[in-house]
Amino acid sequence: MGRDSAAPVAITEPDWLTERRRKGAALTSELALPGQKQKGWEFTDLTGLDLDAYPASEGRIEGLEAGVDAAEGPPVVLPLREAAERLPDVVGERFGSLVSSDDPFVARNERDWRSGVLVYVPRGQRLDKPVQLSIYHEDGGTALDWRALIVLEEGAEAEVWERYVSDGDESEGLFNGVVELSVGAGANLRYVCEQELSQRSWVFATQRAELERDASLEWVALGFGAARGKVRMETKLAGPGSSAKVTGAYLGAGAQHLDFDTTQEHAAEHTTSDLAFRGVLSDRATAVWRGMIRVDPGAQQTDAFQECRNLLLSQKAHADAIPGLEIEANDVRCTHAVAVAQVDREQLYYLRSRGLPEPRAKRLIIDGFLQELAERTAEGPLRSALSSALDRRLGELLPEA
Repeated sequence: MGRDSAAPVAITEPDWLTERRRKGAALTSELALPGQKQKGWEFTDLTGLDLDAYPASEGRIEGLEAGVDAAEGPPVVLPLREAAERLPDVVGERFGSLVSSDDPFVARNERDWRSGVLVYVPRGQRLDKPVQLSIYHEDGGTALDWRALIVLEEGAEAEVWERYVSDGDESEGLFNGVVELSVGAGANLRYVCEQELSQRSWVFATQRAELERDASLEWVALGFGAARGKVRMETKLAGPGSSAKVTGAYLGAGAQHLDFDTTQEHAAEHTTSDLAFRGVLSDRATAVWRGMIRVDPGAQQTDAFQECRNLLLSQKAHADAIPGLEIEANDVRCTHAVAVAQVDREQLYYLRSRGLPEPRAKRLIIDGFLQELAERTAEGPLRSALSSALDRRLGELLPEA
């Protein structure tokens, strides 16, 4: 069932959601922002950030229309506030189940969010086409708190794309998102999150996935915009036989500072995770990736890999890549790799000796470096979209090529 997405909908929030907002408000007044002495925040300075200076706004959502009336029907895609009223069992049980509100950014989101989405796919159902959402932060000088709840029951399948965008390249603001991905037994979720906010904006995101037995997750994260902030991505492999592939890219220019913090938690035996990030930085841009593979007691036969590779296009660009391992089982395979380098001079010389001008030769080398990420996904719309997004952003960094 569909309806005109522009039609106003009267929302009556359930009591449990009102109570969550009350608790979020209380925690917001109690929790201080993290300082650089706090683990995980050493490279991102929040000095001078006053969250209260940004009044709340709702933004504009494209691609979101009403779905169906009952949880027993086909897949549901609904504005989250509407879903809380119409599907109280689904939302009430799952909302906030994967993230802790004992965090200054999550607490504020709990208090202030008005825009959000529920994607709910019942047992054995599948979405026929990807859910493609663009979330526009329209009003400069405001905060947009976004909330997404994606629930796949046993054997379900879905693909969801989110794109965060500012209304204008010079728009200043604050984006604070919370995303929960619940993947049931044997379910298969592909989730893409692309951040293209103004390079004068702050961005904070708390995103967490949990996978049950034999579930599969393919997660793609792209960081192109924002001035500074932090994106936290956590994947918990809670059921035996579950697997996750996480692919990320960040491309920074000017004075951007991009910060990604990833966790691969193996909480059950015979689980697999594969994470690969790549970064390209020009001008005075900086970035930090901190990754942790955590193997819980009893999670035998874990197979986990993480890597982060960076290319610096100027002498003033800087990247930090910090892998980590916490292993509490003795029959596992956990490996990592990191690299920070400039464009290979021998490759550049080879292409120039074949008649290519230097800007074009450099573009080809960097493009090959990034397109290896796209090749981690299966042939089809997802790979094409990822390849196009990387190519478009690289063109912004290297316009002369």
